[in-house]
Amino acid sequence: MKRMLVTGGAGFIGSEFVRQAVGSYDVAVIDCLTYAGDVERLSTVKSDIRFYQADITDPEKTRHIINTERPDILVHWAAESHVDRSILNASPFIDTNIKGTQVLLDCARAVGLSLFVNISTDEVYGDLDEKGQFTETTCLNPSSPYSVSKAAQDMLGRAYHRTHKLPVITLRPSNNYGYWQYPEKLLPVIIFKAYNNERIPIYGKGENVREWLHVSDCARAVLEVIEKGKTGEVYNIGSGNEERNIDVVKTVLKIMNKPESLIEFVPDRPGHDFRYSLNCSKIKEEINWSPTVDFQKGLYETTSWYLSNLQWVEGKLAALRQYWDKVYRP
Repeated sequence: MKRMLVTGGAGFIGSEFVRQAVGSYDVAVIDCLTYAGDVERLSTVKSDIRFYQADITDPEKTRHIINTERPDILVHWAAESHVDRSILNASPFIDTNIKGTQVLLDCARAVGLSLFVNISTDEVYGDLDEKGQFTETTCLNPSSPYSVSKAAQDMLGRAYHRTHKLPVITLRPSNNYGYWQYPEKLLPVIIFKAYNNERIPIYGKGENVREWLHVSDCARAVLEVIEKGKTGEVYNIGSGNEERNIDVVKTVLKIMNKPESLIEFVPDRPGHDFRYSLNCSKIKEEINWSPTVDFQKGLYETTSWYLSNLQWVEGKLAALRQYWDKVYRP
């Protein structure tokens, strides 16, 4: 069984990946456990993994863990990922997403692992109007400090592949949704506020379009790329489920039997990308992967999960308020 080290494995997508990887790989996890991390997400597999609480920007600790584990494969999920926060303060995004990636890449070179999977995002491409799609060869044109930091991470991994011959694969998933997502993201915000009959803030007119990918499909795609992908390549991971934000909100309200009058349009976010759309023919043809979760069914199941786990959401919101007060409201 190959040894795998997963960064950010207590996060939303990273934890789903770990839960799926256990049994096929000997898994160890590094996670800093910032406000968004939670080992509860790993409760079902905690006896099957080794867990390290560490910051990947710390070269000494990261080097020690990687030298101890000697992984065959490193899957890099760890990231600061909230666009709004990056606009208010870009520093944590530069530190974790760029410096942290550089530390990992240098450590990976030293141990000579067989594969480094660098998780990027569709946001590195910038945005589209009503037509067209991003392919893996589309020029990167990021709009926010978050997406700039991810574009730098993306390019840094590919540079290490070209310059140092490090076996890197770069993956660019679309917007994930599903269980355990942190309640600063759109879907959990809608569900929790609607449950409490609070106003639901929607940027602009809600016409921005995102491509919604279920977290289980995303994790499965990464596992299949690990088995079948080619080093040095880039793969888009998308669902084809393009939805306007306003339509997603209205669907959730309908599922919850809540009135659309809860919707409150607020001034648009600076630099707000209009539309993302990924061409995924490469991963479908080369890897034989395709998404399986129907969006309407996935949305219903996700809404039901949050309504059944409100205590977890409330606890995370309390931690989030403390984090904002500490970092963004000095």
